[in-house]
Amino acid sequence: MPTFVRTEKCDGCKGQDKTACMYICPHDLMKLDKDGSDTGHAMKAFNQEPEQCWECYSCVKICPQGAIECRHYADVVPLGGSVQPMRGSDSIMWTIKFRNGNIKRFKFPIRTTPEGSIDPFGGKPMPKLADLNIDGVFTKEVMGGFRAGNPAELIRK
Repeated sequence: MPTFVRTEKCDGCKGQDKTACMYICPHDLMKLDKDGSDTGHAMKAFNQEPEQCWECYSCVKICPQGAIECRHYADVVPLGGSVQPMRGSDSIMWTIKFRNGNIKRFKFPIRTTPEGSIDPFGGKPMPKLADLNIDGVFTKEVMGGFRAGNPAELIRK
């Protein structure tokens, strides 16, 4: 289900040119209604195309006011429940409120390494172009399952 903004909580990130949710949305769906002409709520953010929402929760997690929510899948939060993340400097805590009033909290670290310190190719040899012609570079034989392709078996020749 797509995200939605609780207008009573949203402060439009204090009237800046770009709100936090606008900055973080990978699909550029969040928009600030400066004069209230789109939603009737001036200086409030909103999801301008809910059907295009990827449900990545980026805007939900970054909102400093906790104004953005998302209806969650039943395998995570039972019907009628709600979940709200609270981001800290080293962790994120998810608070799940069930429809019977019970509350559960789950805390997860945000990073395991300092920001900018990851070396994705560290300790790995540089690839060689000549190795691309060797059979089995990208696939390995598993119990006789691998064999080189046969052009005669192709559907289109």
